[in-house]
Amino acid sequence: MPQQPPVRSSPTRPARPDASMSLLTNVMDHSLDDGYAEAAARRKADGTGGMPKTLRAKLGLAAGLVLAALVVTVGAAQARVEAPVVAKEREELIDRIDRETEAADELEKSVDELRDDVSARQRQALEQSGEGGEPHLAGVLAGAVEVHGPGVKLVVNDAEDVGGGDGQARGTSGFSDTGRVRDRDMQRVVNGLWASGAEAIAINGQRLTALSAIRAAGDAILVDNKPLVPPYTVLAVGDGKRLSTRFQDSLDGLYLHALQENYGIRTAISVEDELRIPAAPSVIVRTARPYLEKTEETEQSEKGTS
Repeated sequence: MPQQPPVRSSPTRPARPDASMSLLTNVMDHSLDDGYAEAAARRKADGTGGMPKTLRAKLGLAAGLVLAALVVTVGAAQARVEAPVVAKEREELIDRIDRETEAADELEKSVDELRDDVSARQRQALEQSGEGGEPHLAGVLAGAVEVHGPGVKLVVNDAEDVGGGDGQARGTSGFSDTGRVRDRDMQRVVNGLWASGAEAIAINGQRLTALSAIRAAGDAILVDNKPLVPPYTVLAVGDGKRLSTRFQDSLDGLYLHALQENYGIRTAISVEDELRIPAAPSVIVRTARPYLEKTEETEQSEKGTS
């Protein structure tokens, strides 16, 4: 049986390099849609494309261009005319702002002077209102005058490791950093010093009065709404040795010692020969009148004057 000759395949064309990107190739080769191309060819054949050929169309186009140029020219001229007016109004407004600012500064300066005058008169009235040959006593008790003399210096500071201690929150505050000094701690310290015989107290230079408040705002301690930062230096004017002994033996002194032992809060107390405590920045003067029981005469006089 004769053998069939081998079948030879015809050589194939090499594949295009961009054969795998037929979509992109089609987009590049036909960038204009066929419909748009046909519409453009039809308009060209009808003679409706390109620049207008009739006189009426040319006149309409020229009129439109002239109108557009006129609008632009009028707008530019109007802006140039109004520019000096706008600049003048701006300068007048700036001058008015400067005048009003100066007037506000003068009023603020006058308010400060009146406030200082009122404070001075209040302090003078407090100094002259004392009895028993001690006119200075009322001013001292009210915190209206500066005080100097012997006393006690007490420094209270957070623990070196704020999260120290046994890891349990003190009291019911819900805080976990037990080594931080709290507002209630400073309240007990101050009350203990008052009870031990202190005549005047200041914390970090902030004078305390009968109306002072020690509160907390987050982790900060506020004295009369002014934030303080540790360490808290408490100055108390009084009989130094006696004041120190009585405070350390009091319940508040033992409470502070317990904070030091259990939570690492650092404290240091020393007796000083000379301390200087400034006056309170603002003093509210309040007066009280004795209560008088109403009698028939007072009731009749009140009715007669009403």
